[in-house]
Amino acid sequence: MAWITKHSAAATVPRRPDPYLTAALKQRLSERVLPRFETRLAALLPVLHEVQHEQGWIPPQAMVEIADFLGLKPADVIDTASFYEEYWLKPKGRRLIQVCRSIACEFCGQPAITDAIRAYLGIDVGETTDDGEFTFIELECLGACDLAPVALIDHALHERLTPESACRAIDAARRAGHTH
Repeated sequence: MAWITKHSAAATVPRRPDPYLTAALKQRLSERVLPRFETRLAALLPVLHEVQHEQGWIPPQAMVEIADFLGLKPADVIDTASFYEEYWLKPKGRRLIQVCRSIACEFCGQPAITDAIRAYLGIDVGETTDDGEFTFIELECLGACDLAPVALIDHALHERLTPESACRAIDAARRAGHTH
């Protein structure tokens, strides 16, 4: 696979007036997170998690603030955040649909589940519906191979899915009003 390069030397970071790393968050991180790690670099992953937990994603401005707070280069923060699938680098919908694409789920019908959800929501994998309600992604494994194919909708595991039951599960989550 070829490396995808982008011209980032002249990139600007969109900024809002209020910081993402508030004084209260910095204090909490300094008291509860940083002492658990030998270096500030080692604390990067939990700091990213804290910001994502508060914001729902990790905005570019927050990554610059994290770099300043930890004494790291902004490139180290973006490299780390973009490497791991669990970090969101753009806003996501209020509800999260995560379809397992492991070999067990694929063998048991996951492609048909993905296609049904794609058609039902009118979005592709990695996209969010226009109303901001649902973001649809695939994950490598949800650890429920004996129940394949599976998906998480919000935080509920749905097992032995069919295309029809996947769409019914989305409707049920919508009616229940749960969010991730």
